[in-house]
Amino acid sequence: MTRPDGGAQLPGSLPGPVADAVRAFAADGADAPHPRLVALDFDGTLAPLVDDPHAARMAPAARAAVDRLGAACTGTTTRLALVSGRHLADLAERSLPPVGTFLVGSHGAETGVVTPAGLEAVPLELTEDQADRLDALRAGLADAVAGREGAWVQEKPSAAVLHTRLASAADTRAAEEAADAVAERLGLHAMHGKDVVEVAVVETSKGEAVDRLRDVVGHDAGLPAARTRVLYAGDDTTDETAFAVLGPGDLGVKVGDGTTLAAQRVPDADALAAALDLLADLLERPVS
Repeated sequence: MTRPDGGAQLPGSLPGPVADAVRAFAADGADAPHPRLVALDFDGTLAPLVDDPHAARMAPAARAAVDRLGAACTGTTTRLALVSGRHLADLAERSLPPVGTFLVGSHGAETGVVTPAGLEAVPLELTEDQADRLDALRAGLADAVAGREGAWVQEKPSAAVLHTRLASAADTRAAEEAADAVAERLGLHAMHGKDVVEVAVVETSKGEAVDRLRDVVGHDAGLPAARTRVLYAGDDTTDETAFAVLGPGDLGVKVGDGTTLAAQRVPDADALAAALDLLADLLERPVS
């Protein structure tokens, strides 16, 4: 199968412009190799959205591509990261990431790395004020879902999340309005995503987390003066903060429909897996 421009069509219906962008991301010039960070959202990006978050698993093609990319990064200046709204331990359990992968949970509030011995997490410590507001937040969101079938609250170490995927339209609107009111009363920001409203007591974002990891990767690669190139892929409104921090040499890939700041788009996890497979192939056979 060929593309309209005459080039080969890659598996997984990877659009030609995306393939070209991946090649540019992987290319090095005459100088030392660029440090690179491949940061991927989990739900809706690598794993299909499901009614029960505990049942989420990577799509088979994404699973194979992530494992292959993790192996391809070994011994290079490229690092892999999963950046999610899930809390860190849950992300590690659901994603089963390759050793060496950075993990970012709770939209940047939690961080860790996967070692041969398991997940090595940076402890999250709340101030007394944050702990008090978290208690009040959880109580407020519990009231917001009371009597509303299909709406429920997930508790995280620094946040609480209203889930409405299984609720009626009327109950969803009422619960979201109540959640917004609780957040406003506590002086907190309510992040609206796909069938969720998350309110955190620690101010952070996926964009801030990606910027921090950019510096870590450059330092670990022994190239602190070089700007780490970042490939970020995500599907939801919360991923837009990560797309917003990308610049020259970086690559943003939106998965699915919706307005976005990302320069490239793929339709689903299978197409993203094709992009990751191409990147792994290029890392295994360096190009310039």
